[in-house]
Amino acid sequence: MSRPAGRVLTLLELLQSGGVRTMAELADRLGVDGRTVRRYVDHLIDLDIPVEAVRGRHGGYRLAPGYRLPPLMLSDDEALAVLFGLIAGRRTGLTTAADTASETAAAKIRRVLPERLARRLDTVLESLAFTEPPGEFTTPDAGVLLTIADSVHHRRPVSIRYTDRDDRRRDRTLHPYGIVTHSGRWYVIGTDPEIGEDRTFRLDRVAHARTLPGSFEAPAGPDPAQRVLSGFATAAYRHEVTLRIHGTVAQIRARLPGSVATITEPASAAGSDPATERWLHVELRVERLDWLPALLASLDRPFVIERPDELRDLVIALADRLASSARQA
Repeated sequence: MSRPAGRVLTLLELLQSGGVRTMAELADRLGVDGRTVRRYVDHLIDLDIPVEAVRGRHGGYRLAPGYRLPPLMLSDDEALAVLFGLIAGRRTGLTTAADTASETAAAKIRRVLPERLARRLDTVLESLAFTEPPGEFTTPDAGVLLTIADSVHHRRPVSIRYTDRDDRRRDRTLHPYGIVTHSGRWYVIGTDPEIGEDRTFRLDRVAHARTLPGSFEAPAGPDPAQRVLSGFATAAYRHEVTLRIHGTVAQIRARLPGSVATITEPASAAGSDPATERWLHVELRVERLDWLPALLASLDRPFVIERPDELRDLVIALADRLASSARQA
């Protein structure tokens, strides 16, 4: 698409946003002079798009009241962004549609692209390689997601039919106040009014969602994403690990993100410089311990294992293996 044609589309988008746009504003946004703006307006009128000139002190241009644009008009950059977004969404699990729906949506967009742009896009896709294979994710139902999102926005209770990890299905009432994506999964977090506590549910395990009468207030405190990460870090697992690590929060978080561990600073460190290294209390809940010795070694920070003793034995065994390997000629 030529640059003037792209600017004409940009002009149309500015007018579509509503209200009167002054000549000075349009010229500044398009990077052209007033005479060129008038020429672009004439191009739109030639395409039967009713652009009106508004005279007076606050005059300029606007679309005729009641005029509706065709349902989809994308510039080259926008079309490419949508197509690449569909590709990335399929690979990372950030999509609520089946693979066939994503593919047909991409095909529809590609069909309306100019041949020159379609060929260039094919060249990019043929040249593109990924360092990791696409993830295998179970996507949530679009209807469920939209219903819960509406409940989050309007602070309305919702009834969900949920299947837990033990394959037990039951109906629950939830006061949802956030939707979070993490590691290719979609989650809804809200308050269970029966027990008055926060709960997090995987959206792909929700078979049905229905908005209920009433309203609720979202709790104060951390945002939904932080609450979900904290929930992962404190969930019930086989092993509870307690460590003391000497370093900064940033150094520890480089290997132990918020979804894995909780970090507590000593009371004496309140208000101190976060870049100052000090002993920090770290807790983890994990199903297996075998991956932790290598991770602790990768931190390259002094640490003390408070519990469990089994982890201490695993770290010693790894250290012995490393030392033995290093001594070999």
